[in-house]
Amino acid sequence: MEVIRKPIKNLHLSVHPPEGRVRVSAPQRIDDEAVRLAVVSRLAWIRRHQRSFADQLRQSKREMVSGESHYFRGRRYRLRVAEHNGPNRISVNGTSELKMRVRPGTDRNRREQLLNDWYRRYMKSLVPDLISKWQPVVGVQVEDWGVKKMKTRWGSCNTRDRRVWLNLELAKKSPHCLEYVLVHEMVHLLERHHNNRFKALMERFMPQWRLYQDELNQAPLAHEEWAY
Repeated sequence: MEVIRKPIKNLHLSVHPPEGRVRVSAPQRIDDEAVRLAVVSRLAWIRRHQRSFADQLRQSKREMVSGESHYFRGRRYRLRVAEHNGPNRISVNGTSELKMRVRPGTDRNRREQLLNDWYRRYMKSLVPDLISKWQPVVGVQVEDWGVKKMKTRWGSCNTRDRRVWLNLELAKKSPHCLEYVLVHEMVHLLERHHNNRFKALMERFMPQWRLYQDELNQAPLAHEEWAY
């Protein structure tokens, strides 16, 4: 367990993949015994999340070679790498193949970057319309948003700047999972914490949100060199 002292009002407890490490952000005025009691009171919740991480499928490290499995929009595709002398590009071939055309000598890291850039362009093509769709429903204004790789969250929200970040991994999940995470972060502009009010707001705006949450948490996760 990791305890971080911060100039905050309330204690926050989180569980992080892949092993389910517990992290506590605690106000500086709270002593160690109070932190311990807070953790003990949430043991059932902690263990439930740790079991979820343990049961979740996790891919081995991708070598970016033909025959590997990769995911896009919730579907599994086989990668086919073809060398050619033209520009690098990626395309979906039918319902089962992801074709990557690269210049001769393109190494593994450059191939991975090419795929991540393709995922990022896909997400950025969807998000503006989704924000326009949900702003009048939730009743908030998103001032800025972006897509980036995150190791412990599907999304995050800076409530002060009204900025939403979305995990690049969402390009691999079903489109409604991306929509769920976006709405989740937008609701944080109304309620910062995952309390009963937050859940009630999610129920009002997206009644099926728990189904999407379960689907997202059961989908295979990419290999990561996790570090804290």
